[in-house]
Amino acid sequence: MTETQASNLNVPNVLTTLRIVMVPFFGWALLADGGENASLRVLAWALFVVAMITDKIDGDLARKHNLITNFGKIADPIADKAITGMAFIGLSVVGDIWWWVTIVVLLREWSVTLLRLSILRRVVIAADQLGKVKTAVQAVALAGLCLPLRDPDLPDWFHVPGELLYYGFQACLAVAVALTLWSGYNFFAGVWKQRHAIRAA
Repeated sequence: MTETQASNLNVPNVLTTLRIVMVPFFGWALLADGGENASLRVLAWALFVVAMITDKIDGDLARKHNLITNFGKIADPIADKAITGMAFIGLSVVGDIWWWVTIVVLLREWSVTLLRLSILRRVVIAADQLGKVKTAVQAVALAGLCLPLRDPDLPDWFHVPGELLYYGFQACLAVAVALTLWSGYNFFAGVWKQRHAIRAA
């Protein structure tokens, strides 16, 4: 008996598509007026948070209700990397993240994603706990840095807390970068070991 393939028209895939559609709107809100429009920065934060929440929800729904499809396998990581990539690039453009950090992280993220899509029919590397922690810490850092924490037009009483939060999210980003490089090394090491084992067999 052949296993029935889930239809591409399902809630997880709709949520994934929604995240892809949100990317240009998120980028516009983040970059409008050179990143100095506080209201739009808050909107960018809200869009990013919604994207991260739907990323969690669609994955849980797909696994729970056996709605995993070939479209979802390809589109989900692309949607994830598109929204986080836009966040890194946009925050670098407005001066809240160093460009070298963005370049290093995006090279790691897209190389892992492309490798997963190209070879994982033969080599299966499950997402480990380290990768999940990296994703969570990275999401917190990027979401926090989307906020206009250093806007001079904010109330005077918020200037010091805003600065503290800003540098707190920068520290969170530093942890995320370290976890990104570490988990990337573990991923490539795992792929190498499995491919070597397959060739030896």
